[in-house]
Amino acid sequence: MKIETYGVERIPDADRSARPIDLFRLAFGGANTFATCVLGAFPILFGLSFWQGVTATMLGLVVGALILAPLSLFGPLNGTNNAVSSSAHLGVHGRIVGSFLSLLTAIAFFSISVWSSGDALVGGAHRLVGLQESDVTYGVAYALFAVLVLVVCVYGFRFMLFVNKIAVLAASLLFVLGVFAFAGDFDPSYAGTLAAGDPLFWPSFIGAALIVLSNPVSFGAFLGDWSRYIPARTPRSRVLAAAFLSQIATFLPFLFGLTTASIIATKAAKYVDPAAPNYVGGLLAISPGWYFVPVCLIALIGGMSTGTTALYGTGLDFSSVFPRFSRVQATIFIGTLSIVFIFVGRFAANLTQSISTFATLIITCTAPWMVIMMLGYLTRRGWYDAEALQVFNRRQRGGRYWFTHGWNWRGMTAWLVSAVVAILFVNLPGQFVGPLGDLAGGVDISLPVGLAIAAVLYLVLLAAFPEPREVYGPAGPRLVRAADTPVPPIVAAELVG
Repeated sequence: MKIETYGVERIPDADRSARPIDLFRLAFGGANTFATCVLGAFPILFGLSFWQGVTATMLGLVVGALILAPLSLFGPLNGTNNAVSSSAHLGVHGRIVGSFLSLLTAIAFFSISVWSSGDALVGGAHRLVGLQESDVTYGVAYALFAVLVLVVCVYGFRFMLFVNKIAVLAASLLFVLGVFAFAGDFDPSYAGTLAAGDPLFWPSFIGAALIVLSNPVSFGAFLGDWSRYIPARTPRSRVLAAAFLSQIATFLPFLFGLTTASIIATKAAKYVDPAAPNYVGGLLAISPGWYFVPVCLIALIGGMSTGTTALYGTGLDFSSVFPRFSRVQATIFIGTLSIVFIFVGRFAANLTQSISTFATLIITCTAPWMVIMMLGYLTRRGWYDAEALQVFNRRQRGGRYWFTHGWNWRGMTAWLVSAVVAILFVNLPGQFVGPLGDLAGGVDISLPVGLAIAAVLYLVLLAAFPEPREVYGPAGPRLVRAADTPVPPIVAAELVG
């Protein structure tokens, strides 16, 4: 297995041999893990019945998958990751927004993956063979996951794809095996804790759906990392379908979390206390002895899958912001920092609760960025100048996407305003509540608010302040006007006086 050498430069067509099914495996594999099961438990934590939870989960998954799927198109089209492609809409310098959103999201989810999987592995081993639960055993488990993930990411896309081919099938079979483990205890008529007509029902239902929706959205900045190896000639409908179905398939771990949470609420209610939920502990408490080994395997396989998809994108984006680093160097550097953060955050600063809040806030900021990318794609008719996208990475100036000193203030303004307003509406009781977080009766509507403001404001700015005609290509713009503004030529930065 050769180490991948490509960074964010455009991958030549001859070296792009991935298929849409590979994109499906990577996107699905990254979510087919305990971290997703924990999200699947939230409808029960919010007091919904089992079937109400199923409805909220499907609603969140479908809407989230529809938002995510278009982000898969940039990779095959431009042969690079989505942060670099965002140069077309945020400017040559503005594309660093996508890079840092991806960077922060990856570190957060890498940490969550290592912590949740490590806890499950140690807990399962304790119940199975009496392994002592101590800081040492947890530290060894975290280190095992983190180092294995780093090795896979250093080798790159092909090795990561190989790991996920095995992980997707293995983890899915182990989740299905849970049907036999919990069939005797599962009651589909579980009624939840909310009484009929309870005024908290709709806030709880919408909140649960939005938590599920946030999972597909979290992949927005990463999708191009994997789809860039798909040939440009691949039908766009197949790429879209792969991205969409990869998120619909995560109904499996979501359903596992929802089902087992309803059992935990009945048989071991202390583990689903909204004030201090412990899903992994509850799962181990209700699992039959023979299922402890599958639990440990899910922890190991799922942790590897999620960790690789997160950390790979982190190294790739860091190398795009600091081109002096190769992809391998950047991956090792960021991976090492992430591992240090995992240990300090878990044992010294107790950040396990705070990191989930941080991840939610980053996703809230990422959703408007995704809307701007999608609408930009629509108005540009899917046309991009691959050379002009690489200006930042080559330390050049000028080109179609230079706009105002390398910044497209239209896209930047739409993103910044919508992200700030969305954060004001965040409502995470006991963690973070924005100044406007209680306006919707306690419902966290930050994501829909951010999506709506970004869409409206971006289109208004494009209409009021037309972009140069040259950014639209030969077919011209769609839905908006263009201006006959001159575009500076691409030149080396050192030639600019």
